[in-house]
Amino acid sequence: MAVFTKISKSEIEFFLKDYSIGNLVSFEGIVKGTENTNYKVVTTKDNYILTLLEKRVEPEELPFFMGLQKELAANGFACPLPIKNKENSIINKLKDKNALIISFLQGENLSTVNAEHCIELGQKIAEFTNITKTLNLSRSNSLGYDAWVNIYDSFKNVKDSTYEEYLQILDKELIFLKNNWPINLPKAIIHADLFIDNVLFTNNKISGVIDFYFSCNDFIAYELALTINAWCFNENGTFNYENFNSFIIGFNSVSSLNNEEKESMNILLRGAAVRILVTRLHDKIFHPNDALVELKNPKEYLNILKWHQKNKNLNI
Repeated sequence: MAVFTKISKSEIEFFLKDYSIGNLVSFEGIVKGTENTNYKVVTTKDNYILTLLEKRVEPEELPFFMGLQKELAANGFACPLPIKNKENSIINKLKDKNALIISFLQGENLSTVNAEHCIELGQKIAEFTNITKTLNLSRSNSLGYDAWVNIYDSFKNVKDSTYEEYLQILDKELIFLKNNWPINLPKAIIHADLFIDNVLFTNNKISGVIDFYFSCNDFIAYELALTINAWCFNENGTFNYENFNSFIIGFNSVSSLNNEEKESMNILLRGAAVRILVTRLHDKIFHPNDALVELKNPKEYLNILKWHQKNKNLNI
C-alpha cells in the first residue's frame, strides 16, 4: 500500500455518497507499500480501505481480484471483502482512476519476525493454495520472466555508475533463469506478494492477508520462494535458518511439495529475487518526486540473489 494520488476530504465525501457505509469521520494515507494509493477511511458505520489502482493493474483484471477475495472469504480465509456501492458496482472511478472500497481487517504488521510467525505463515500459504487450486478463476502472472526482462530493459542503459553491479549480475542471471526455469510444477492461484506488510497479526496469530493485486495462477513452490525471500533473511543479509525451517514445518503440516518442486527451489528462489530486484530498481530510478511512498531498497534483494547463487541446497 502507498499514496501516489492525494485526495481531499471533500473528494472522499463525494465518493462515499454512492455507498451505504455511513458518513466520513476521518481518513489518512497509508504509506506502506509501493503499488497503489490507499487510504484508511473511518465512517460512522465502520473502518474501510479506499484504494486507487495506479500501476501494474489492468482494469479488465479487477473482477478476478475481487472474485478471488470473495471465494477465499467464503472458504473461511481471512481477507478483505470488496464493498458494492448503491448501484451494485465494486469498481468505480475517483480522480479518473479505478477505485474501490474494501473492508478493514483488524491486526498489525510485525516489527520483528520469529519462528512462531513463520510456522503460521507456512500453514496459511498451504491453506490458501489448497483453496485456490480448485477455483474456477484464472489470471496469468503479469510479472513473470518476460516482464522481468521488459522492466530490466527499461533501465539497463541508465547512466549512473552506482547501478553497475546490479546490471552486470542481472545480465547473466536473466540468461541463466531463461535456460533453467522449471515447467509443469503443481499450480494454484498464489498471492505472489506476501511481504510482511501484507500479513496482519493479532497476538502472534495471522488475523488477515491483504493486497491481492499480484495474485495469479503460478507454481505453488514459487509462492514459497517469494515468501522465503521476504521472511527468512535477517536485516544484515544473512539467512535465517530457524525462520526457514519453521516456515517449511508450517507448510508441511497442511500440504507438501513433491520431489521436482524441491529440486527446483533454488531456481525459483533466484527468480523470485530477480522479480523483486528489477521492480525495486525500476521504482528507484523512475520514482515520482511528489509521491508519498516508502521506497524499498534494491540492495536487499541483490544480496538475497547473491546468497542463493552461492547456496544451492536448502533442505526443503
